[in-house]
Amino acid sequence: MDKRILKRICKNKTSLAGLILVGFFALIALWAPVLAPAENKNNPYQLPQASYQIEPQAPGTQHWLGTTEQQYDLYYGVVWGTRLAFKIGITVTLLAFLIGLLVGGAAAYFGGKVDETLMRLTDVVFAVPSLVLAMVIAAMLGPDLKNMMIALTAVAWPSYARLVRGDILAVKEQGFITAARTLGAGGGRIFFCHLVPNAIYPCVVVASLDIGYVVLTAASLSFLGLGAQPGTADWGQLIALARNWVLGTAQHPLLYWYTVIVPGGAIFLFVLGWNLLGDAFRDILDPRQV
Repeated sequence: MDKRILKRICKNKTSLAGLILVGFFALIALWAPVLAPAENKNNPYQLPQASYQIEPQAPGTQHWLGTTEQQYDLYYGVVWGTRLAFKIGITVTLLAFLIGLLVGGAAAYFGGKVDETLMRLTDVVFAVPSLVLAMVIAAMLGPDLKNMMIALTAVAWPSYARLVRGDILAVKEQGFITAARTLGAGGGRIFFCHLVPNAIYPCVVVASLDIGYVVLTAASLSFLGLGAQPGTADWGQLIALARNWVLGTAQHPLLYWYTVIVPGGAIFLFVLGWNLLGDAFRDILDPRQV
């Protein structure tokens, strides 16, 4: 990270809090094999199952954060779920960013019928609520982690396409683009070396904010049974396993609080960290900021 950017982040308390949260989760994801050694080496995301007892167990020496129903360990799920959250968030955001860059860039650069066709396609995707469309695509492809990531990518790229198109339309009228054409620069060189670098900053801000949103949407799909397979260290799966225990018992309504608070708290802090960090990038990359 550039020293100037890091310095400006550290000056703002909320931005610094976001950086600390994201850094904390990054360390957990990096050290997941040490913090929670995998029992299944071929699939470390498979939750270890202590027994087939239905009732969750409270936090203790054997299970630090307790267990869900069917005795899946919450500590293991949170640790490896952190790595899975980074995998889903970064992969989906990067793919959506690249697709949006190509679609929006091509629409702005070529204009005419190409622009009209690509933007109407973008409008069609925008016409359906993103979560609903992601649910439909995930249901059609079948419940699987890869299929869920495909569904999330399919609904995430239009926002980048619109941003890139608008910025490139503004940048391509600048004098230095005309100068590049006069000097004999080809279309590919102008697009990738002049237009894209000068129109990409708003998308960087949106991407930093989208990582948290993608993870939140992925957890929603998993909760509905349209994401990761049962028994996967996925935060949405962990909350789905807590749905029968949210109300506790008549005598002790908060008896099984840990089944919801532990995975829910992980999602909340992860998304909060990326949102705060995204706000910092927006302030830093905004040319109107002093």
